[in-house]
Amino acid sequence: MFEDNAEFAMGMRLTVDKFKERVLDLLDKVAEKGCVDAKLAGEIRTATLDNDPAQAAIEKQRAREDELKKQSQKSKCAECEQLLSVADYLVRKSVWALGGDGWAYDIGYGGLDHVLASGYDVNMLVLDTEVYSNTGGQMSKSTPRAAVAKFAAGGKPGPKKDLGLLAMTYGNIYVAKVAMGANANQTVKAFVEAEGYVGPSLIIAYSHCIAHGINMTAGYDEQKKAVACGHWPLYRFDPRLKTQGKNPLQLDSRAPTLGFEEYAYGENRYRTLRQSKPEAAARLLELATSDTAERYALMEQLAALELPNKPQD
Repeated sequence: MFEDNAEFAMGMRLTVDKFKERVLDLLDKVAEKGCVDAKLAGEIRTATLDNDPAQAAIEKQRAREDELKKQSQKSKCAECEQLLSVADYLVRKSVWALGGDGWAYDIGYGGLDHVLASGYDVNMLVLDTEVYSNTGGQMSKSTPRAAVAKFAAGGKPGPKKDLGLLAMTYGNIYVAKVAMGANANQTVKAFVEAEGYVGPSLIIAYSHCIAHGINMTAGYDEQKKAVACGHWPLYRFDPRLKTQGKNPLQLDSRAPTLGFEEYAYGENRYRTLRQSKPEAAARLLELATSDTAERYALMEQLAALELPNKPQD
């Protein structure tokens, strides 16, 4: 995994946008020369492709692109030949960066934050295992309090970093926290909304891991428990809702119905400390339980806030 794969994705976004500028410039030139139909060129230039979950507008643009290629192939002008090589950029391109919590929370956080703050239309998916999985289970900033990992043999003493909340403070970033095993519909909805959002987006996905010390065939059940106890609240933060006078934060999971202890002691990463150091385990578990309750309460309060009235023009 590249440390700067978020910035690499931003580079891809800039490249795609530059190619689109080039193809639109060529389109104007071949239309002026009469090599392609002026009406077709106008429809291509003015087509709105953003925020189209059904992909209908994109399919129409692809049909226009095919017609443009046919007309360009009939002409021998140099601009038409160049246009054929970049015509595919007339259809909106999706750019995603994919990585784990080690990248997003720790070693690559600077790059990820830079891209989120840039405002560019880049989507980022974080597969959060709450531990450095590819180096044998080292503690990361995503590791929750009381969990055992390498370099945290006595249980991690501090709370988990809240990457989603940090991203939401910018106000113009689409942010979602999902768990496929707990709510597949909410997960799909988040991906559709993130893809349709013109700007940076961040999806943090709960990813069960062998380092958790669970039966991996029951990983989705573990995800349900993580959500049910409040450890992993599901939400979507969509800045577009602010233009409608609505709170951009939508809390998609219910208040906890499962005790954090029941969830935690179903996993070896918490259970082993209770076996080796029961007093330390009890103290850390009490703090971790408070972390969970406070985190959910905070999200609940934020989701219930009313936006201030905007001044009239």
